[in-house]
Amino acid sequence: MLLALGAVIGGLVLLVWSADRFVDGAAATARYAGMSTLLIGMVIIGFGTSAPELFISAIAAAQGNPGLALGNGYGSNIANIGLILGLTALISPIAVKSVVLKKEIPILIGITLLSGALLLNGQISRLDATIMLVVFAGVMAWTILQGLKQKANNTGELNDEIPEMTLGKACMWLAIGLLLLIVSSRLLVWGAVDIASSLGISDLVIGLTVVAIGTSLPELAAAFAAIRKGEHDLALGNVLGSNLFNTLAVVGLAGVIQPLDVAPEVLTRDWPVMALLTFSLLITGYGFKGPDLGRINRFEGAAMLLTFVAYLTYLVYTLTQVV
Repeated sequence: MLLALGAVIGGLVLLVWSADRFVDGAAATARYAGMSTLLIGMVIIGFGTSAPELFISAIAAAQGNPGLALGNGYGSNIANIGLILGLTALISPIAVKSVVLKKEIPILIGITLLSGALLLNGQISRLDATIMLVVFAGVMAWTILQGLKQKANNTGELNDEIPEMTLGKACMWLAIGLLLLIVSSRLLVWGAVDIASSLGISDLVIGLTVVAIGTSLPELAAAFAAIRKGEHDLALGNVLGSNLFNTLAVVGLAGVIQPLDVAPEVLTRDWPVMALLTFSLLITGYGFKGPDLGRINRFEGAAMLLTFVAYLTYLVYTLTQVV
C-alpha cells in the first residue's frame, strides 16, 4: 500500500513537471516550424498524449478483450471534454478562435456521428475499423497541409512567453516530456489501481473509472500547463486532437486486431454522452460576441464538469448494482 501511495504521489509530481517541459518544447518547435500552436496541439500534443489509450487498447484487443478498447476510447473522450476542458475553463476561460469552429470542431462532430453509425449493427468489424483508420489518415493529411499553408501567417499567434531555446533543445524537451508524460501516467494509474484493489473495489469498476481517467491524465496536465502559459489554442487543440485520435485510431486499431462487440449500453449511454459533450464545444465556443472569437467561460466549464461527474456517478452506480 505504501509503495502504491508513493507511486501516486511521485507520478503526479512527475506528470506536472514533464507536462511543463513538453508544452515548452512544443511551443518552441512550433515557432521554428512556422506552424500555429493549434496545429502543434492537435498533431503532437493531442496524439502524443493519447499514446496510453492506444497502448492499452491494442494490448486489450490482442489479448482477447476488445470491449475494453471501445470503453477506454469513448471514456477518455468523455473525460477529455467533461473533466479536462471543464476544469481548465473553470481555472481560465478558454478563447476559441473562428478557425477552430469552422474546421476542427465540425470535423470532430462529423467523426463522432460516423462512429455512431458504425455502432448501429452491434459490432465494429475489421472493415469498419479500416474505414476509421483511412478517415484518420485523411484528416491528418488535411490538417497538416492546412497548417503548412497558413504557416506564413501563424508566427504572430505564438505567445511571447514561449521560452527561447535552440531547435535541438526544443526537440529534446518535446521528446523527453512526452516520454515522461506517458511513464508518469502509467505509474500513477498503477498506484491508484493497486490502492483500489487493496480496498476491495472490483476490477470492473477500476477499469471503467481509474483507467479511463488515468489515461487522460497527460491531456489534463498538458492542458493546465498550456493555459498557464496563455496558449489557449494549444489546450483546445490538445483535446480536439486527442478525441479525434481516440475515436478513429485507438478504436480503429483495436478493431483491426480483433472485431469489437458493441454492448447495448454503449449506444444508449456512452456514445450519447460523448456526442452531447462534443456538440457542446460548438455551442459554447461560438458565443454571441462576434464571429471571430468565442469563449468557453467558467459557467460553461462547470456545466461540462457536472455532466462528467453525473455520468461517472451513474456509471459507478449501475456497475455496483451488478457487482
